[in-house]
Amino acid sequence: MPSWLEIVIRTLAAIVILFALTKALGKRQISQLSLFEYITGISIGNIAAYVSLDLDNLWYLGMVSLAVWVSVSVAMEFITMKSKKIRDFVDGKGTVLIKDGQMLKKNLHKERLTIDEVLEQLRKKDVYRVADVEFAVMESSGEVNVLLKKEYQPITADLLGWKVASEHEAQTVMMDGDIQDEVLERLGRNRDWLLHELKTRNLKEEDVFIAQMDSTGQLLLQTGDEGKHPQNSSSKPKERVAILMEQFEAELLRLERLSRNENDRRVYQTARDRFQASINAMPDRLLKR
Repeated sequence: MPSWLEIVIRTLAAIVILFALTKALGKRQISQLSLFEYITGISIGNIAAYVSLDLDNLWYLGMVSLAVWVSVSVAMEFITMKSKKIRDFVDGKGTVLIKDGQMLKKNLHKERLTIDEVLEQLRKKDVYRVADVEFAVMESSGEVNVLLKKEYQPITADLLGWKVASEHEAQTVMMDGDIQDEVLERLGRNRDWLLHELKTRNLKEEDVFIAQMDSTGQLLLQTGDEGKHPQNSSSKPKERVAILMEQFEAELLRLERLSRNENDRRVYQTARDRFQASINAMPDRLLKR
């Protein structure tokens, strides 16, 4: 067999074997690596190159070495899962770099980090003043995580004491012009409804690159063309209000059905009756969609 053909066959075999071994190692091996996982990745790559190119030695010895490395790596993962002491020794511990807005010089020297490198990591987290940081730690993977002081954290609904409805992921109802009937059925819609929505926007099935429906029931359409932006549904305030009212009534009904006792059920039922009465009392022009 010609040498070049043998190298091709060995390389293809190494690719297949590496793929299988990486699947066995799991997702951790391709995410943020610990020290041991980093060493394992380098070693496996070197052995795979040896198997592909070294024609003077027995190729199966490289396969044996790969199997040993993978076995040790998988065993080490299980051991570190069971023992925190071994996990701390193998993976290492996080190091506090900033505390109460002050850089810890000793810890920076321990990790052999310069001030410029720390500032760069802060900028990646959209932080530009060390004094704004409550806590910054360098994880065993090398990533720096930052917690801002409370007064510099983004305002959230929880900080303001607001109660907001839960958000659900948008569901894709069309992809590359193909209608996803199963998704529509889960959402309580059907193909006829979707085709009607497309017709109102002067669109055909083949014109739609992707269409999604969010948790409020709004249909979001994209054609994939830079200059063409179809009007999305439920963009008018009246339509949005109508959808929100339907969702609120549905939530009250759900809570009523899930009530653990009769008193709680009556509370939700009374609230739903009052809400429905308020809706009925509103002028038709405000409810017209």
